[in-house]
Amino acid sequence: MGFEVLNRLFPERRSGIRKDELFIFAGPCVVENESVTLRIAETLADIRQACEIDIVFKASFVKANRTSVNSFTGLALDQSLNILQKVKTQFGLKILSDVHEYTDLDEIADVVDVLQTPAFLVRQTEFLKKVAAAGKPINIKKGQFLSPGEMLSVVDKVLSFGNSDLLVCERGSSFGYNYLVNDFRGMQQLMSAGQPLVFDATHSVQRPGALGDSSGGDGRYAPRLAKAAVALGVDGVFLETHPDPASALSDGPNMIPLSIIKQLLGELKELHQVVKGQSAYA
Repeated sequence: MGFEVLNRLFPERRSGIRKDELFIFAGPCVVENESVTLRIAETLADIRQACEIDIVFKASFVKANRTSVNSFTGLALDQSLNILQKVKTQFGLKILSDVHEYTDLDEIADVVDVLQTPAFLVRQTEFLKKVAAAGKPINIKKGQFLSPGEMLSVVDKVLSFGNSDLLVCERGSSFGYNYLVNDFRGMQQLMSAGQPLVFDATHSVQRPGALGDSSGGDGRYAPRLAKAAVALGVDGVFLETHPDPASALSDGPNMIPLSIIKQLLGELKELHQVVKGQSAYA
């Protein structure tokens, strides 16, 4: 039942419960400005058509958990929403964006199609209830501090609030200071929730707070981690991309260069087509 959310997100592609097709959440970390955002969106829209792969455009309209008070947190909300609306209108891409405890969900409802709950808020019951009540698909990020079993309880909690359009997102687990690791055995436990499992390739290689006043990252490792996750059997991949990661205003060190995204997504799709025909014990 949990996979019906994919029909609602991608109704134009195929009929039936679309459990066997890979989907992608991709875009910049945050809406920096109109030109960069639309450039990324245009590239992703072209890839969607050329590779016949489902893509939702992701970009935060505000970043609430920056390391330094001086870090860029985003444009004014109306500016960001206007830019994201242009992504929808010009390129036909649906939008995923983070929401927070203070977010006015009615204010963003016409633009944002998938509500993403940040990993740090995964245990905030009233926040999750509020997001579930909005009636939109939710991409709920597993907290870096939670075990797979604890995350299954979070899934049950959100489902109990009456919203079954839920996707579960693995983004790495804390391993000492400034380092994250992926538990591929634990990811198989998350699959037992019966909801689409998304692998966040770029936040998995983030180095939280490693640069002192900002987070570092090892973006060069993200493509292979994405392939490993697809080989495991995840349903979707989340990744952040930018034309020039070194100049990105947020999470640049763990981003994947836009120039290699088409090749990467093509390889992920091919790999997924091989894996989907295997048994659970292959």
